Amino acid sequence: MLKSIDPILNADVLYALRAMGHGDDLVVCDTNFPADSVARQTVFGRLLRIDNVTAGRAARAILSVLPLDSFVDKPALRMEIVGQPDEIPPVQIEVQSEIDAVQGGPSPMGSIERLAFYERAKKSYCVIQTGERRFYGCFVFKKGVIAPD
Repeated sequence: MLKSIDPILNADVLYALRAMGHGDDLVVCDTNFPADSVARQTVFGRLLRIDNVTAGRAARAILSVLPLDSFVDKPALRMEIVGQPDEIPPVQIEVQSEIDAVQGGPSPMGSIERLAFYERAKKSYCVIQTGERRFYGCFVFKKGVIAPD
């Protein structure tokens, strides 16, 4: 156990988050996403897991240590619902509220079509699969920087 570190962030996840550099993409996905096969194609090369939690809970933990990129308009993306790209399901609303909380105000996510999401995920730094069972609990977070004191 570490002070001020969310206990659901296991050693493998913390290692990957620390190893990422500015502009690297992190995929947080639900249990239905083809996470293992996609993760094998990422920079990290293997799947990371935060089991038994929702996407919102995982996002809260990850964003407690991972700065979002301020050099891009949309540092967080959500997977669009097939045939309904503008619909935002409850799982995505929950993650949006976690993003807004860490950003200190509204910071709307961008969206990406499902198959384009898969291709982007393959080019990401790593994939973290959660225990989220609701559909479309899949997100991309672009790592930012921590300014000097």
